[in-house]
Amino acid sequence: MGNPKLAFATALLLSGFVSAAAAQESKPMAMAASPLPAQCGQAADHKMPDMGGMDMSGMDEAQQANMAGMMKMQSAMMPGMMAKDPDVAFACGMIAHHYGAIDMAEVELKFGDNDEAKQMAQKIIDAQTKEIGEFTQWLEANAK
Repeated sequence: MGNPKLAFATALLLSGFVSAAAAQESKPMAMAASPLPAQCGQAADHKMPDMGGMDMSGMDEAQQANMAGMMKMQSAMMPGMMAKDPDVAFACGMIAHHYGAIDMAEVELKFGDNDEAKQMAQKIIDAQTKEIGEFTQWLEANAK
């Protein structure tokens, strides 16, 4: 009959991809630009599976924006992580991951009500932007 825990985990993972894919199509708000450096292009032929659509009519604008950010992050992270050089894969994956954190923080700044949470979101944007620059410089100097 198979492993029910594995089946559940797979279904849960796929539902996240479906939600995110559908959210990306709705584009509820502009998200941070997330181009990967040219050094991350060595795995650009990796394709994300088409996960189809999902009814997002029950989601508000903030939820849709969060889902769009997640899909954008995952679609950039996957090819970056496929680089053959593990150091390059790490840097490329982290750049995409950091852009995802920036997108989530921007959603908080736009839709959040709590001043403390908004301050944390701004700190994340500042720190992740700096680290993206550091990873990009490292790639320029070290990627083969």
